[in-house]
This record gives sequence, structure tokens and C-alpha cells, in this order.
Amino acid sequence: MLITIIILLFLTGFFVFKKPLKSEATSQGLSPQQKSLLAQHIKYYTQLSEADKALFEIKVAQFLAEVNIEGVGLELTDTDRIMVAASAVIPIFGFKDWTYRNVTNVLLYPDTFNKDFEFEGNEGESRSIMGMVGSGYMNGQMILSRAALIKGFSKNSGKENTGIHEFVHLLDKADGATDGIPEGFLEHEYVTPWVKMMHQEIHRIEEGHSDINPYATTNEAEFLAVVAEYFFTKPEQFQTKHPELYDMLSKIFGQDPSTK
Repeated sequence: MLITIIILLFLTGFFVFKKPLKSEATSQGLSPQQKSLLAQHIKYYTQLSEADKALFEIKVAQFLAEVNIEGVGLELTDTDRIMVAASAVIPIFGFKDWTYRNVTNVLLYPDTFNKDFEFEGNEGESRSIMGMVGSGYMNGQMILSRAALIKGFSKNSGKENTGIHEFVHLLDKADGATDGIPEGFLEHEYVTPWVKMMHQEIHRIEEGHSDINPYATTNEAEFLAVVAEYFFTKPEQFQTKHPELYDMLSKIFGQDPSTK
């Protein structure tokens, strides 16, 4: 199975580069059904003004036109596509003309997978990965668990959203290094305070004095992605409990979601 998936990754990457997917959304925008799915599943979208909803729809349509989304071991649905695209658009909504140039293909798996990209078989091996941004021969590829993607937009999501988490990694990676310091989106004067803030909060998490997911202590890149999930899914709570972090993330993403 691993060999089959690797071949699929190479082939999809090749054909996406040679022949980019062109969706009807390019010229016609989203269909009424797609807009209905946004309203049904994406809380962030429902809280926008009418003008911002129209802009969000344009960005979702653009993403769907430029990035290939495929199901592996599942039949892809319109809801899947909308959730993947919304995951991508939410972190960049504050950037007028910015688009992802470091992803060409998103593979959606039925559920969690292991380091060998397997989501079934090998019962003795842990399959705990919910999402992954590729590097090396997988550069430009992203893998997401459909189960985790759906949970991230459900009422039971808590402070977690796997789709947003992985696309924040891509934002972080845009300056050439996935290091938790998105230099392209953070003015130079804030870089040192941000690094200091990260390390202070990581220490608090390790000491059990923070409600941020302990996975954020893995490294600086994971810290950024984890707190971004919290920032976008529970903005009012995040602002109350972590006002300085909230203010810094507002600068990074150019957004103040607690006011939406």
C-alpha cells in the first residue's frame, strides 16, 4: 500500500504542475450548494459581514480552482472540498492578495495514519497522525484525516482544528523555514518579543499552568500551529486567557476574530 501511495503522490504532483486543476469556480464563483455548505459547516464564515462573506467565497473558489483535492480510500464529497478550502482560507483571510504557492495537492484519508502514510493494516503500529505537510519528495503535498477535518468544524471541536493547523504550517513555511516565526507576516520589531512569548508559554504549559494543548511544546512550529487553532476556533476565550498571545497573533494573521 505504501508503494501505491508514493506513486500516487508523484503522479498527482506531476499532473497538477503540468495541468493545474481548473474549476468552474474560477469564472462563476461558488455554486449555491457550495455557499450553503459554507453556511452549514463553517462557523467562521457565518460570523462575517455580508461583504466579507462574499470575499471569503471568492478566496474559497480560488483555492478550489488552484489546488487539487483527492480522496484516498474514500469518495470525496463537496463538503470535504469546502472544509479543506475553508481551512486554507481562514488563516489568510486578513491578507488581501496572498495565495498558497507551496501546496499543489491535498490528499484526504479516511482517518488517522502513521509515519509511512498507512491508514489501515499493521495493527501493532500506531496510526495517530491527523495531518501532515510534505517535505522532500512530498514537497507541495498535504495529507489530512477526513475524520479530524470534520471534527475541527463540529460543535465538539473544542480548541482544535486540524485543517487550520496544517495550513498554518504552510504559512510558516512560506519564508523558507518551518520554525514558528512567520517572518513574512510579522514585522521585524515583533520577532524577538514573539520568540520570547513562545518560550514563556511553552514553559507554562510544561508546568501545567496553561490550557493550551501540550502538543504545542513539541517545538516552535507546532506552538504556532496549535495556538492558531485556538485563536480561530475559540477567539473570545483565547483573548481572555492569553491577551498578549492574542494580540501578537492578531498582528501575524491581520485579523481580530473575537470581533466577528
